Amino acid sequence: MSVSDKTAIVTGAGSKRGIGRATAHALAAAGWNVAILDIDEASAKDAAAEIADRHSVNAVGVACDVTDETSVDHALDEVARSAPPVGALVNNAGITSPTPFLQVTGTEWDKIFAVNVRGAYNITRRVLPGMTERGFGRVVFLSSVSAERGGGVFGGVAYSAAKAAQLGFARALAREAGQHGVTVNSVAPGLIDTDITAGKLEGERKSQLLATIPVGRNGNVHDVADLITYLCREESGYITGATYDVNGGAHIH
Repeated sequence: MSVSDKTAIVTGAGSKRGIGRATAHALAAAGWNVAILDIDEASAKDAAAEIADRHSVNAVGVACDVTDETSVDHALDEVARSAPPVGALVNNAGITSPTPFLQVTGTEWDKIFAVNVRGAYNITRRVLPGMTERGFGRVVFLSSVSAERGGGVFGGVAYSAAKAAQLGFARALAREAGQHGVTVNSVAPGLIDTDITAGKLEGERKSQLLATIPVGRNGNVHDVADLITYLCREESGYITGATYDVNGGAHIH
């Protein structure tokens, strides 16, 4: 089996310095065709053009609001017209929130869950039937160390709760989908250098945080992207329902 006749969807992969775009590049380098779904259409198309040029694979960039079922349907219809069948889905689209619990409004709470949890449901529910029918699929959720340790540097209660929901989602789905050749795993990054953390970690605060990380540095997007690509391989078919920590030892459990 080759991945060259399959497409990997990466949601929320428009950001130039994000985990999603790095993951799309890593998957393309491994031979996957790639579909970038992002709420910012221009960024999605820019990422796709960059990937196609660098890796000589079929890459498509599509506007998609994962919280909206109609938007997801339209985006996946375009992917189906423009690329080979979907063999992998990376649920990367997400938003964070540092708001303390007693200050979180119901509107903000719902928005955090809409993107991180309902968004993952909307797209996974649509691509899973094709994966099970073809007998092959790889689904990876981008959770967070915040879900495991209860909050973190940037994530408050709403974010931690949503990312923890993804872990339960992935584990339960792994039980249902395994008999059909579909694996479902989660990756839980710690402190990663992306646009989310840019400019917020400087001087003394950065030194204090790095002192708590055994490997002595913050992570980079390639640390996460390479692991996701590993989990999407055909050879990783006996790994499912697992959560992989990528945090430099900052949280060991």
